[in-house]
Amino acid sequence: MTTSRQARPEDEATARELAAALGVPFEPRARSIERWIATGALEAVLVVNRENLVLWVGRPAGREELRPERLFFHPSTSVQRVKALLQGGTDPMVAAMDLRPGMTVLDATLGMGSDAIVSAFSVGPEGRVVGLESVRELAVLVRWGMARYPGPTRPVEESMRRVQVVHADHAAFLAATPQASFDVVYFDPMFREPVAQSSAMAPWRLLADPRPVSPEVIALARRVARRRVVLKERKGSPVFGELGAHRVEGRRSGRVAYGVWEA
Repeated sequence: MTTSRQARPEDEATARELAAALGVPFEPRARSIERWIATGALEAVLVVNRENLVLWVGRPAGREELRPERLFFHPSTSVQRVKALLQGGTDPMVAAMDLRPGMTVLDATLGMGSDAIVSAFSVGPEGRVVGLESVRELAVLVRWGMARYPGPTRPVEESMRRVQVVHADHAAFLAATPQASFDVVYFDPMFREPVAQSSAMAPWRLLADPRPVSPEVIALARRVARRRVVLKERKGSPVFGELGAHRVEGRRSGRVAYGVWEA
C-alpha cells in the first residue's frame, strides 16, 4: 500500500488505515510503481491518490513478457444501461432477473460491479444488493469505488452507494446463508470462451477468480434464492446445458445470454 508522489496528508492517512485493515505493509512512495513491481517482490500494489484508489497488478509467474497493469474503479457500462432504463428502455439482465423495486439481490461474482449497479438502480432504495468478491484486492478496490467514486449522474451515484461489497468466496457464503435469504442470486463468472479481447479487461483478468460455477454451487444458490438464479455466459455456450438451466434468455442480437433457474 502506498500513495501517489504528490500525496496529501489525508491521502497518506487513508493509505495507512487501509493497510492496517488489510494486514499489508504501507510503504512511502519512493519510486515508480513499474520499477517497484519489476523487482518481483510484489504481486500487486494499492495506491491512494486524490481521485481514486488504483490497483497495480504485477506479472503472473512465467509471464515475464507482460507489463504491470493498473486497475481502478469506474461504473463503466452501467452508466449507459441506467440511462436507457430511465428513458423507458429494457435491459436483458434486468429482464432475466425480473427485477422490481424492493427486491433483494445477491451478486455472487461481483467483479468490477457494473451489473450490481444496474441491479441496485432497478430494485431502488427500498431494495438491497449484496456483491461478493473472492479476490481481496478487487473487493477493496470496488468497495472504495462504490462508496466514494463520484457518479457521472445522480441515479448512478445513488445506486453505487447502495451496493454492499463483501469479500467472500461465493460457495462458502451460500452454504452459510439461510434458505430463501435473497429474491435473486446472480452469477457473471469469467466466460469459458471470452466474447472478445479487451485491453481494458486485461488487468482484471490477471487477478479475477477463474473458477467456473459448478452444479453444486447452482444447487446452493437455488436454496438461497426465493425466486430465481441467473447466470450470464456467452451466447450459445454449453455451460447452460451442463448446469441444467431451466431456460436461456437474452436479446437475439446479443453476444451474451442468461441461464435461468426457478427457485
